[in-house]
Amino acid sequence: MAIIQESPINITPEAASKVKELLAHEQEGTHLRLFVTRGGCSGYSYGMTLDNETREGDQVVDQHGVRVLLDGLAARLLRGAQIDYTRSVMGEGFTLRNPNAVSTCGCGHSFTTAEDPGEAEPCDDAPAETQA
Repeated sequence: MAIIQESPINITPEAASKVKELLAHEQEGTHLRLFVTRGGCSGYSYGMTLDNETREGDQVVDQHGVRVLLDGLAARLLRGAQIDYTRSVMGEGFTLRNPNAVSTCGCGHSFTTAEDPGEAEPCDDAPAETQA
């Protein structure tokens, strides 16, 4: 595991605060994992989970007292992305702004990049805003 100097992603202070809140209920050594899977209505789908295991090839980002783990695919397709946590009258949740996405699905959970279109699949009944 290598902590990289130039971060492939950025996490806002609001998102870091929420992650810290979630991690307070987890065992020590648990971190946020940001990942991308092939599929979704536009080719790739975003995902987040809590993980206490770093894997070979992971990139590790430390920002605002939070450690974020990314595998190689996520680091490549999400370079320059921002993780935020927003609250509104419609709800609250993590949002991801990905500058590499050249198109997204109406559900907001799926995207395509110019470099690699991924493997599109039919949409399900996901909500209209990107919330992970």
